Amino acid sequence: MRSAFQLNSRLAALAVRNARRARQTAAMAFTTNECDPTAASASTGVDQHSLPEPSPLYAGTGLDVWTMMNQAAAEVGAVNLGQGFMSFPPQAFIRRAAQEALEENAHNQYAPPRGRPALLEQIAARFGPTLGRRLDVASEISVHAGANEALLSVFTAFLTHGQAHEVILMEPAFDQYAPNIAMAGGKPVYVPLRLQADARKVVSSDDWKIDMAELEAAVSPKTRILVLNTPHNPVGKVFTRDELAQIGAIAERHNLLVLADEVYEHLTYAREHVSIASLPRMWERTVTVGSAGKLLGVTGWRVGWAIGPRALIQPTLAAHTRIVFTANTPLQEGVASAMRQAATNGFYDAQRQEYQRRRNRLIEIFDDAGLPYVVPDGAYYLLVNASAVRLPQDYPFPDAIASRGPNFRLAYFFIREFGVSGIPPAEFYCEPHRHLAGDYVRFAFCKTDEGLDAAAVALQKLKRHLQSE
Repeated sequence: MRSAFQLNSRLAALAVRNARRARQTAAMAFTTNECDPTAASASTGVDQHSLPEPSPLYAGTGLDVWTMMNQAAAEVGAVNLGQGFMSFPPQAFIRRAAQEALEENAHNQYAPPRGRPALLEQIAARFGPTLGRRLDVASEISVHAGANEALLSVFTAFLTHGQAHEVILMEPAFDQYAPNIAMAGGKPVYVPLRLQADARKVVSSDDWKIDMAELEAAVSPKTRILVLNTPHNPVGKVFTRDELAQIGAIAERHNLLVLADEVYEHLTYAREHVSIASLPRMWERTVTVGSAGKLLGVTGWRVGWAIGPRALIQPTLAAHTRIVFTANTPLQEGVASAMRQAATNGFYDAQRQEYQRRRNRLIEIFDDAGLPYVVPDGAYYLLVNASAVRLPQDYPFPDAIASRGPNFRLAYFFIREFGVSGIPPAEFYCEPHRHLAGDYVRFAFCKTDEGLDAAAVALQKLKRHLQSE
């Protein structure tokens, strides 16, 4: 029997010989290939200069509309009425709630995936009465990293890759919906709201109607989800109880899940907001999504929630757990504290009045400029019809703008020539329906009085570009 020493010596010698051969082989390869970068790929079959191709979903993606318009506005110092973030600070009690939450050590560690108990209780207290029921915080609410992640979690939970499941979107539709659906393996199907009035005049957001027959005709055996946004971005439409009942009846007939995006529920102007989940037989098939960013004016906090029956929230929570695991702890606690105070200090009523005042101010500005618009009954956007604005045929639009169509060119012209930034609503339509955006530009009025006043001055230049009837 060989000794352990002899065996180890033979193994060591074998290792030395193998290492020597490896070095010789590497040296030969280096000598052969150092001036011929194709030689390595020829010997291995792999192109050393290429990387795996990105997913087609993202490979051709250029700048998103928000970055594109914000950059254009920054280049010329335009008044930014484009993206819907607040240009004024949150109320002091809201900021203080977040600051105090950070001081508690336990609030700086992971939260339960479902959400912090304090926030779950406040969500239940605020939205239970709206939905006409006592919400179970242990099974009927989940807290998310913003409303957008709540939407993605619902899509992920109820769509299956490879099954071509369909989701109905009512256009104009917030531009995050379709990518979220695609990421979850689904296919968006579009049904547009249609303006039942003369766009060249001031109209109401209630003049935008969904054709219920067209909506039902879009349902197929593969349809699983219908997305409802009320109050609506960007139209400002607040769906009536009768409209919601008709939509609910379609969902019942075809056994659809309704995903109700109600992030602007607290911002309505002389209109009643009705949650579709509060209607008879709709609770069982509806997930309602909300947002602390919109509710409290803190869009950067990224705290949202989903509310619904256990059968819908449990898979939504499971998807959320695998997407982000949990939303950030201190701001959950900050939102909980702010909501607790807002319930008794008159914040929500005062906020609604302030937004209505800002809405009326922006309406006055465009009245003076001579452009018609859609009077919003909810949210904080004004769609302005700029068909009367003359665009020079030889205007030097950047290729990135020109290639996106006339609605993008119109919004860009507002930025460069009038110094006011808006968003082209064509971004909220699928390609075949982009013409329905017409000559509208979306402007946000969640801005300071100084910002709105600056816009009023800047838009005086617009009058020189108006074409007569």
